[in-house]
Amino acid sequence: MSKEKIGIVGSGLIGRAWSMLFASVGYQVVLYDILPEQISAALQEIEQELHKLARNGTLRGTLTAQQQFKCISATTDIKALVRNAMFIQECIPERIDWKKSLYQQLDAVVEAHTIISSSTSTFMPSLFSSDMKHKENVVVSHPLNPPYYIPLVEIVPAPWTKAEVVARTRSLMLEIGQRPVTLTREIQGFATNRIQYAILNEVWHLVEDGVLTVADVDSVMTHGLGLRYALLGPLETAHLNADGVSDYFQRFGKEIYAVSQTYAPTPKIEDGPTLQRIAQQCEEMVPHDKLAERRVQRDQFLKELNELKKQF
Repeated sequence: MSKEKIGIVGSGLIGRAWSMLFASVGYQVVLYDILPEQISAALQEIEQELHKLARNGTLRGTLTAQQQFKCISATTDIKALVRNAMFIQECIPERIDWKKSLYQQLDAVVEAHTIISSSTSTFMPSLFSSDMKHKENVVVSHPLNPPYYIPLVEIVPAPWTKAEVVARTRSLMLEIGQRPVTLTREIQGFATNRIQYAILNEVWHLVEDGVLTVADVDSVMTHGLGLRYALLGPLETAHLNADGVSDYFQRFGKEIYAVSQTYAPTPKIEDGPTLQRIAQQCEEMVPHDKLAERRVQRDQFLKELNELKKQF
């Protein structure tokens, strides 16, 4: 039995992934782009990917690949996109002028009950929804790349987003098998990037100061912290590493503070000797012409890791 209509704006990698996720549980997905040739290419790639996932035994949902593909259609007409849609997921490039223009177009034709959700990792929702008449229906649902294999979604409301919109969005993400976290308010960088940037700032200093190479920095994560964080978050890790988290911070809180006082100021990350050094060493680890192959390896690992995590 078919479900309600979901609109996807943008036929790039993220838009295709969202299309497959919603189709996996039977939603009627309409993929929108302004160029017919991009739509055609996206549909072809989606069909191929769904059948590939089925062959590998990693297709989500209970529907077959062909049944899921039949749930997906496409249009270059924005009015056709929004008509009777209960939810629209925007996936256009990270340019605030493009987003503002798109949201004004959507605002002019969207129905009053439709949720408009952004995949942005950069912009707080208030930046592109403040002048909309339907701004209370705008929310961010930020996935991590690749969304089909990494289930986290950050749900971020604008100051005027209705609580009902946040709750419905969270329920929808759970329904399609994602793992949403809901921020109580918008904050620059959301949660994932704030944590990620803190790590990147420190590893930048470690390489800049010659303390570690790029390969050793990455080994700290892949052979150390990352192994724990694939199963446990930093707070549960602390909880298990002592007699509970209260004991951990009582025992190590002074050390954490003392080490933190030695951190250098936030680096201005820009082109220069440090970036050139990092880029050169990254290129030695994964040459530019091997990036696509390495991404395939990454995705395969994430598939297998997700299967393993289900056991826990």
